[in-house]
Amino acid sequence: MADTTAEVIRVLLVDDHQVVRRGLRTFLEVQDDIEVVGEAADGAEGVARAEELRPDVVLMDLRMPGADGVEALRTLRGLGNPARVLVVTSFTEQRTVVPALRAGAAGYVYKDIDPDALAGAIRSVHAGHVLLQPEVARALLSQEGAGGGPGRGTSLTEREREVLALIADGRSNREIARHLVLSEKTVKTHVSNILMKLDLADRTQAALWAVRHGMAG
Repeated sequence: MADTTAEVIRVLLVDDHQVVRRGLRTFLEVQDDIEVVGEAADGAEGVARAEELRPDVVLMDLRMPGADGVEALRTLRGLGNPARVLVVTSFTEQRTVVPALRAGAAGYVYKDIDPDALAGAIRSVHAGHVLLQPEVARALLSQEGAGGGPGRGTSLTEREREVLALIADGRSNREIARHLVLSEKTVKTHVSNILMKLDLADRTQAALWAVRHGMAG
């Protein structure tokens, strides 16, 4: 059972199948630290609800009528919405996961995921982790334009390189601060500097850059 003193994670469900949303809600509502604050049946509605409800985490299907998950992700990023988006997809949709991650998704899980693992994934992305399965990471790294040329890494300080390696390891800012004996504010500054120097948009791209250039642990 989750720690009842933990912060409650507010979740929005975006899926065009009502039975899927109902199943997710039924399971998640028994979690002490997760609250389902709303639902949406397509990408456009998902964006509107995310702007209205400001959830912590959005569970986003990719294949939906009208505005799909990737389009919704791009719109949310353009609006500066801070919600962490966890893509829920089927194994056969791997090729659509790569654009979703590039559009700002914090990670993805398969639709047949064990319920307890899903709750863990929600907690993980809320904590700042990037969930990348090996096969998707390889697909991302095999494509051109993962962000930042190899020469850019030379502009990073030694401390920034340490922080980047820990980002690639999936650590949250709090965990990085603890590991390097720094304040979270200092870590946030380092992360911002890393993204700026490498011309990257987010932690997902930073993690991929580190893997591509041999800086991951």
